[in-house]
Amino acid sequence: MSIRRALRGRSTRRVATPLAAAVAGTLLLTACEGDDVSSGNGTNYVQGTGEISTLPEDQRPKAPDLVGEDLHGQELKLTDYRGKVVVMNVWGSWCPPCRAEAPHFAEVSKDLKDDGVEFVGINTRDLDVVMARKYDEGYGIEYPSFYDPSGKMVLHFPKGNLNPRAIPSTLVIDREGRIAVRALKPLSEEDLRGIIEPVLAEK
Repeated sequence: MSIRRALRGRSTRRVATPLAAAVAGTLLLTACEGDDVSSGNGTNYVQGTGEISTLPEDQRPKAPDLVGEDLHGQELKLTDYRGKVVVMNVWGSWCPPCRAEAPHFAEVSKDLKDDGVEFVGINTRDLDVVMARKYDEGYGIEYPSFYDPSGKMVLHFPKGNLNPRAIPSTLVIDREGRIAVRALKPLSEEDLRGIIEPVLAEK
């Protein structure tokens, strides 16, 4: 091998090494691997920005009329909840931030049901529905979730500021079927009640 070719090889390796490190760093930032019995096999997720967006009543887009099956193979339709405030949570059993907020969703959903608030989930990217069912059972979640292993259901929502593109993310849908609030972060009980109450107070 000539000296010139050897030098070119060293130069290429110097460029490739920082590039590979940058790619690996990016993957680590979005990696979400489960660490308990409800975690599934682990997978990547889209990290939220931590923001909560709210809209006045005259600027709210209509939520899509989602139709699908729940975790037990029963038909589930979002329009069946029209006239009530709906809290829609996008989650996966493999996602640690989802597991962190799950007890709050279980408690608040039961507490506010008699006030006309319904909870509906979108279980996404769980390729084994059994893991999703174990998640619900483990956290005492009694409300239904759409089973969406491909992750395509969220694409039905409006593009832009109100798409629930993170996992987890939460929407509050008003009694008219319009998106009133979007949260791109795991929610504490205080956060969750705080985004529901103003919409529930609307007449």
